[in-house]
Amino acid sequence: MIQKHIGFLLVIIAIGLFVPGILLTMFTLTMEMAVDVSGSSFASELVNKNLSIITTVEELWQQDRFLVSILIFAFSVLIPIFKTAIVTAVYFIKRQDLQIKLINFVAVIGKWSMADVFVVAVFLAVLSTNHAQSAEQQQLSFLGMKIGFEISTQTLSFVGQGFYFFVAYCILSLLGTQLMFHGLKAQANTIIKNK
Repeated sequence: MIQKHIGFLLVIIAIGLFVPGILLTMFTLTMEMAVDVSGSSFASELVNKNLSIITTVEELWQQDRFLVSILIFAFSVLIPIFKTAIVTAVYFIKRQDLQIKLINFVAVIGKWSMADVFVVAVFLAVLSTNHAQSAEQQQLSFLGMKIGFEISTQTLSFVGQGFYFFVAYCILSLLGTQLMFHGLKAQANTIIKNK
């Protein structure tokens, strides 16, 4: 029985981590270009983005990438909220048969909500280009004069606070749901034995 209460407490803490997890910066991406001509250097920042899950969904939507935007929103926002609502209902429902049915349903959709972890992993894999640097030497001939110059780019990406909140949410949510599931099963078995 105590497992059910501890599990519910972990789910509530997980929701507290979920909100900053989707709103805070998940990763930062910067890209700079520098041109060096005869000892003089010019630098320009091409990209500087701080992206959370929500801002990523918004940006993808604005770029007409509707399917990707909808999938990220569904797996990273809607399913976790839906799952938490059901787990909360399970905690307060008194009918054991309904509790077991709902928690089994949560276990099924919980597997689908693991897609949010996959999405975050893909983001980080794609953007784990820390210190990716390229330099290219060029020579320009103009009216018989040769001018040498070098163009270099540097791409950096960093994990933000939102990533850590979101990972903590995923772990605590899964742990809390499992504890509630085992607590409810133990409670059901105790009632069956006492009959």
